[in-house]
Amino acid sequence: MKVPAGFFETLWSFVSFLPYFFLLFILGLLKAVIICPIVVGIIMIVNSAVIIGLWPAHFIWTLYCVLRTKRLGPVLKIVALSVLPVPLILWPIVGIVGSLLGGIGYGFFAPLIATFEAVGVDVTDKCYHCFADGCLSTIRGSYTAVQDFIDFCFHAYFSYMDELSEKVPKDEKPIDIKLSKLPSCLLATLVGVPVDVFLITALALWKSPFMLFKGWKRLLEDLIGREGPFLETVCVPFAGLAILLWPLAVVGAVVAAIISSFFLGLYAGVIAHQEDSLQMGLAYIVSVVSLFDEYVNDLLYLREGSCLPRPRYHRNMKTNQEKKKLGDDDNNDLRIKRESSLNMKLVSERSRTLRKAIQQYKPVQIWDWLFKSCEVNGRILLRDGLINIKDVEECIKTGNCKKLGIKLPAWSILQCLLISAKSDSSGLVISDDLELTRINSPRDKVFEWFIGPLLIIKEQIKKLQLDVNEEISLRKLVMEHKNEKPDDWDNSDFPSSDNVRKAQLQAIIRRLQGIVASMSRIPTFRRRIRNLVKILYIEAIQASASSNHIGGITQHIHNKNSSAGTKDVKDRDGTVNVSAEKKPDIGDMV
Repeated sequence: MKVPAGFFETLWSFVSFLPYFFLLFILGLLKAVIICPIVVGIIMIVNSAVIIGLWPAHFIWTLYCVLRTKRLGPVLKIVALSVLPVPLILWPIVGIVGSLLGGIGYGFFAPLIATFEAVGVDVTDKCYHCFADGCLSTIRGSYTAVQDFIDFCFHAYFSYMDELSEKVPKDEKPIDIKLSKLPSCLLATLVGVPVDVFLITALALWKSPFMLFKGWKRLLEDLIGREGPFLETVCVPFAGLAILLWPLAVVGAVVAAIISSFFLGLYAGVIAHQEDSLQMGLAYIVSVVSLFDEYVNDLLYLREGSCLPRPRYHRNMKTNQEKKKLGDDDNNDLRIKRESSLNMKLVSERSRTLRKAIQQYKPVQIWDWLFKSCEVNGRILLRDGLINIKDVEECIKTGNCKKLGIKLPAWSILQCLLISAKSDSSGLVISDDLELTRINSPRDKVFEWFIGPLLIIKEQIKKLQLDVNEEISLRKLVMEHKNEKPDDWDNSDFPSSDNVRKAQLQAIIRRLQGIVASMSRIPTFRRRIRNLVKILYIEAIQASASSNHIGGITQHIHNKNSSAGTKDVKDRDGTVNVSAEKKPDIGDMV
């Protein structure tokens, strides 16, 4: 579709756009009104049942694990045991209310947004998709959300508690606070929470009109001028929906600021403990308000900095007055850098070419690659005998999925690191046409925690310079050995006899398995692993059936040739009797 040029063409495009938008909006609202109660009912009923049913176990087990752990010192343990009952008692209320709000938000906005996405440029049969999209998919999404929440309550929570209560190395010191610092920390927290909540809430409410009108101004300019996010979606009236829903985004930002202010106030106690000074804790209470004001000003492109005082709350930290004493040249350099970064940000927001040149991968794309790689490698390991049907059945029946849920993803990641180490890539070579670097990696803190260590491990593997035989041997060692000490590889076929080299590789394997164990606490991980196990189970059954079938035919031919001149053993109807063991049905096992 051609972008309108000129005043009258732009005006006519805008006028013709309005009825198209309102028809889609009314249709989306009707779908949302029908789907929303169903989604809210599913999420509320199941989540509330899980929260209330597991609350006694969560309450008792949390206190027991904190009491038992050796990772916390005696003073910190007493403080934690005295404070923990409050969030544990509030958890059912927060969980049920959050499920209600989340169900309403998802059940209402998912069908509404899907209605507008159905008229995209790449969508065929737009009329059908306008009515169908967002109905069944939203209901299925609610089942997925409930399943992930159950996985979190049953698996991730107990996994965290097991890690907290497990044995610690002898050289690791427990985390503790000094009893003499406790009064100042508590006083800083008691002062910081009400002060910061009040001041940050007042600032958020004061800045919210600026955010509302500046956002509307920018969205309208982009809509009329076909710039920004609407340059690529000229045919889609998604712009009107974004303008209409912008006040909800402003309300969400204000609510997020109010919630975060509570934790910012609590952090004053941490500052008081780190600096061993109540004065520093109180200074942080004042300074964090100024930092919040400066952050909001930068976000809304208001004036630089903040007029609020910002005292020093770290001993090695410079105050505003000390920073102002910098030379004019330094100030000019800082201002030039700031303006250039701002210009680059504006250019990146408006430049369609730049956004196409640098493709930003989403977390779900990396997640899909990981499990696709696990599926491919799982079939290879199943074919080579490193995974058998007993491992799959054990994972399905007993839930012991360490080999399939930990070792298999760790091997898949290790194989990616081996390929990346041999290439000249600065990142991770995911496939022939996909390379993950720090530039195009997802801007997600969770994935940054995982991808950062993987890049370090890749450089360690690169320095080891493994040969082909070592790489082949590693596949078996990862899947079938403990990899705790070099002696574990004595009876293996690892080519090298260097114990230092073995220890380095074992440390890398343990590190990868630890990363995968942390990934397994993400709710979607267990759901994807269950789907992977079902696929491998079907592959194992087919491979076993094919092997038995070929083996039976071979044995029959052998018997026929060896018993020439004698009669074949047949049933009463004259057919050869071939018996096969019945395999368990996956539906019965799941």
